[in-house]
Amino acid sequence: MTFFPRQITTFGRDHFMKKEKEYNNADTSANYLNEPNQAYQQTPSSSYLINTMRSGIPFHTFSKMTESSPFSLDDWSAFLHLSERTIQRYKKEKKTFDPIHSEKILEITMLYKRGSEVFGKSEKFDSWLSTKSIAMGGIKPKDLLDSSFGITLINDELTRIEHGVLA
Repeated sequence: MTFFPRQITTFGRDHFMKKEKEYNNADTSANYLNEPNQAYQQTPSSSYLINTMRSGIPFHTFSKMTESSPFSLDDWSAFLHLSERTIQRYKKEKKTFDPIHSEKILEITMLYKRGSEVFGKSEKFDSWLSTKSIAMGGIKPKDLLDSSFGITLINDELTRIEHGVLA
């Protein structure tokens, strides 16, 4: 015997389907909250990112995206769980990364952009990524970039730093 079906039969359908009151205001503009729509709607850039991730990032785009990052080919190899040789083959054959690798590339690129904004300069963020973090159990944040969970942990730590909540 479950509670929910009995509750419906006890109170009846009309109990849960109340009619909303109607108000006739001459000034209907007062009924709307004037806030930016961008925070509540999916922006075109997010749909672009999703489409890019699903279709895969071509190697030349990956190369352009990674030019401004401090990560070496060896680092990217570790982050993407691909051998350096495989990445070199992608370059030679002008291949496109699989969606799973494309997603990781986008996550790391967006994290790097956010970290640079939080720290004010990319050099400061680079230094933080390479320094053992007490808040992360003595692990270098850079060593966590090989998993989505690690990227989330770094993002959370960036939020704490941004709001002045250290350690």
